[in-house]
Amino acid sequence: MESQDQRNIRNICILAHVDHGKTTLADHLIARYGGGLLHPKQAGKLRFLDYLDEEQKRAITMKSSSIALSYKNHLINLIDSPGHVDFCSEVSTAARLSDGALVLVDSVEGVHIQTHAVLRQAWIEKLTPCLVLNKIDRLICELKLSPMEAYARLQRIVNEVNGIVSAYKSEKYLSDVDSVLAGPGEMGEEGHELVEDDEEDTFQPQKGNVVFVCALDGWGFSTGTFAEFYACKLGASSAILRKALWGSHYFIPKTKMIVGKKGIAGSKNAKPMFVQFVLEPLWQVYQSALEGEGGKGMLEKVIKSFNLSVPPRELQNKDQKSVLQAIMSRWLPLSDAVLEMVVNCMPDPIAAQSMRISRLLPKIEVSNRGWDTNLIVEIEKVRKSVEICDSRPSAPCVAFVAKMFAVPLKMVPQRGPNGEVIDNIMEEFGGLGESDAGNQECFLAFARIFSGIFSTGQKVYVLSSMYDPLKSETIQKHVQVAELRSLYLMMGQGLKPVASATAGNVVAIRGLGQFISKSATLSSTRNCQPFSSLVHQVSPMLKVAIEPSDPADMGALMKGLRLLNRADPIVEITVSSRGEQVLAAAGEVHLERCIKDLKERFARVKLEVSPPLVSYKETIEGEECGPLETLKMLAGSADCVEKTTPNGRCIVRVQVMKLPTELIKVLDESGSLFGSIFERKPEQIIGSSENKIPDNNNENEVSFEDSVAALRDRMVKSIEIEVESGSKDIDRDRREKYRTLWFQFLQRIWALGPRQVGPNVCLVPTIMHENGLNSGSKPMDDCILIRGYPHVSEKLGFLHASAANREKESVEACNPATRDLQMEAEGLANSIISGFQLATAAGPLCDEPMWGLAFLIEAYILPRQSQPEDPENNQQFDQYGVLTGQVMHAVKEACRAAVLQKKPRLVEAMYFCELSTPTEFLGPLNAVLARRRARVLKVEMQEGSPVFTVHAYLPVSESFGFSDELRRWTSGASSALLLLSHWEALPEDPFFVPKTEEEIEEFGDGSSVPPNTARKLIDAVRRRKGLPVEEKVVQHATKQRTLARKSNFGKF
Repeated sequence: MESQDQRNIRNICILAHVDHGKTTLADHLIARYGGGLLHPKQAGKLRFLDYLDEEQKRAITMKSSSIALSYKNHLINLIDSPGHVDFCSEVSTAARLSDGALVLVDSVEGVHIQTHAVLRQAWIEKLTPCLVLNKIDRLICELKLSPMEAYARLQRIVNEVNGIVSAYKSEKYLSDVDSVLAGPGEMGEEGHELVEDDEEDTFQPQKGNVVFVCALDGWGFSTGTFAEFYACKLGASSAILRKALWGSHYFIPKTKMIVGKKGIAGSKNAKPMFVQFVLEPLWQVYQSALEGEGGKGMLEKVIKSFNLSVPPRELQNKDQKSVLQAIMSRWLPLSDAVLEMVVNCMPDPIAAQSMRISRLLPKIEVSNRGWDTNLIVEIEKVRKSVEICDSRPSAPCVAFVAKMFAVPLKMVPQRGPNGEVIDNIMEEFGGLGESDAGNQECFLAFARIFSGIFSTGQKVYVLSSMYDPLKSETIQKHVQVAELRSLYLMMGQGLKPVASATAGNVVAIRGLGQFISKSATLSSTRNCQPFSSLVHQVSPMLKVAIEPSDPADMGALMKGLRLLNRADPIVEITVSSRGEQVLAAAGEVHLERCIKDLKERFARVKLEVSPPLVSYKETIEGEECGPLETLKMLAGSADCVEKTTPNGRCIVRVQVMKLPTELIKVLDESGSLFGSIFERKPEQIIGSSENKIPDNNNENEVSFEDSVAALRDRMVKSIEIEVESGSKDIDRDRREKYRTLWFQFLQRIWALGPRQVGPNVCLVPTIMHENGLNSGSKPMDDCILIRGYPHVSEKLGFLHASAANREKESVEACNPATRDLQMEAEGLANSIISGFQLATAAGPLCDEPMWGLAFLIEAYILPRQSQPEDPENNQQFDQYGVLTGQVMHAVKEACRAAVLQKKPRLVEAMYFCELSTPTEFLGPLNAVLARRRARVLKVEMQEGSPVFTVHAYLPVSESFGFSDELRRWTSGASSALLLLSHWEALPEDPFFVPKTEEEIEEFGDGSSVPPNTARKLIDAVRRRKGLPVEEKVVQHATKQRTLARKSNFGKF
């Protein structure tokens, strides 16, 4: 691998929706250029890269796997990836290690939801995509389309995919323009390139980055393939024909000229050249082959015209489909068409890494605080080596490990690249007992080398994503030294040992199993910044509690969980408040695979798995709250809940309101950004100009400031939407007051919760609250309001420096007589925030986090009544505990009581569900959706096929077993894909009691009202958490009766 020219290397991945033909395509590439690993007869049937038993059983790919192909002096590292939404983390892994992506789309089913997801992943990772339109034969054999209809369908798919990519480009372009308009400066080079790229579509068949294939039969072509066929016959250059064989170009036989639409004005039968010269010959070959004996003449003509060497025994096959496959795979070889496109249209590692460097290694944030200049220069030197893909022996060695994967120890080669026996191989496996080494698992690192040369036996630094080379305190926690025991070239399930590997290659590394959990950066120097973290399209939402059937196996289970956490990129292992081991997976299929791996590979013990633990949230009813009610809350004149500490020294008043939907969405989606904001010091966020070095080393800092500014703009925009929608029915004066109060709201944000980053807001009381002008009079004249400070508003930039100073000065300026009490009040501010965090982390309905609420907390502290001199009497002041704890508890209970007072509601997670079903099963499908409380959004028929596509929202709590029930009721003809969409409040009141005459007439006096859905869900969660549940122990208060009564008097 060391002698391979980097410009002859291509690292590509295959991305697509599930069942669109990724692994079948890979089979044909392996059969032709995989070095004899797969016989051509088995291509498309064996699914070579799906070597796990579960993959073969389910007929889906569950992991990303790599294989090296050799094509025309080029080394092509091909990575196959899953299409199922549960395994999106594997797509992220494949995309990070690749430079280009083959995006497959089924020409019958078209663009699906997962196609959007993989295109976005390719865009995020800055990959060069190429489009593969698969299953062209189904347009002929199944849909019976004419060549003109098929052309229209293919053209629509290409335009749709181009529209998706253009939307991502426009999104990035507009954000770049907004950042330029928001502050001084000029648009960088990336922005200029973006404008140029947006002038034309990404996928254009005439450019050669679109191929049309039938992966199952092993044939495919591009417009260049047919351009070469017709160049001599038509007397035109192949370059001109390549451009003319797509789009509105027409061939005039009389003049032998190629014209556009204007040149055929008045001609009704004119056909585009793609239809006339490409699709019609294909249709004729297929129709001739399927006719049987009558079409042999046409097939013989094709064989003779293109000098095809087809064995006679294949032509004499009675199965016409096999005859057709034999001819088409030799006339239009699939592997040649695809790999020719890969070599011509995808960049080599040198070109790709220069384009991807801003994504892989953003420039490190540097401020003028006495950093070592030599250290900064060294860090920049390493980054430059990655950018140019430096493969010199003197270059720093840098690689990125995208994931760890486990293979049976018996599958690891026992000899090195030169045939020598490897002595240390038994030391590297995640063993659970050395007595049976044949069943042990060896962990290998799936890595891409970006700079330098890695060799067997080399020692490297393992850098976690939290490592900062400018901070010496991070070295101890986030840097480890490891030795590379072996390097392997991956050949599917097989491993080929190599002595060394240069930059640009994808390899498997043995020796890192004890050092890396999910992903990491490898470097020969500590002066290297870690690669940016992977972006996963889904998060682990499905949780179950697991425990061993035999308590004695608890140790084996803990070891197995650690190994599973290392082997799976997205799985999460946590411990619940009750001490349970909780396993979080991305979906049902992913969970089933994790449980099976635990039982059979990692823990090897019998397990007890609980029913799925569904997460909920709690909120209050907000739809009926009009602008006037919101106005009262913002002005502080709404009803409040009052609580007093046990010692009577602190009185807490709490008001609660529902936040606007758009603002909730912004807060919910920006949790990670809020975490970054609150971890930084104020001067890092504000970023004054005197703290910056005047060179380009502060690119990441500017990017962070742009992110904060974009978050601030989104929050302001959400308020504008609320003002516009909520002020339609009120007069102008109140509308202006409404707007003013909402923007004052953004300047009064004290804290977010829960965990400082949630979608709930704690507001700072104003001067009017301190004077007792809004929520009633002050409890006592000598009490003091604990005012707090709007830290969040300040860090987001809503509170200007002058206003912040005035706030601080007004807090500090107090009467000397009450100075001690004021200082005590300032010290209790953290207790109020802690009580707010506790309340929002566990709501009153079922101890689930609150969602989308704003709390106004007014806490008044009273002076001590007396200070006894007798130490024995002084104990009376401490009998209720520390005052800070009392205030915390009072705030928590007041917030929970305020929520209960405002019509609480349960919030559940919703899946976006995309279903495909034939016409005759549309009724059963709707019945299944209705039973599971799904809400159908759209039902449309796919053009040219008897298949309906249904879009619906499905509650996560109702999704378990949904796919099995759907297959059972539709005889396996329907399929479903679930993707986490949003949170939605249940409209039902969990405490519903009939009050009106109509309700009493329908439900009676309330004693016999069955619990509604919300109450059932709440009771189920409370029962699982061990909380008290109001339920009847005795359902029927009648005499107990048994099914059979036997007389036992004779025994006495």
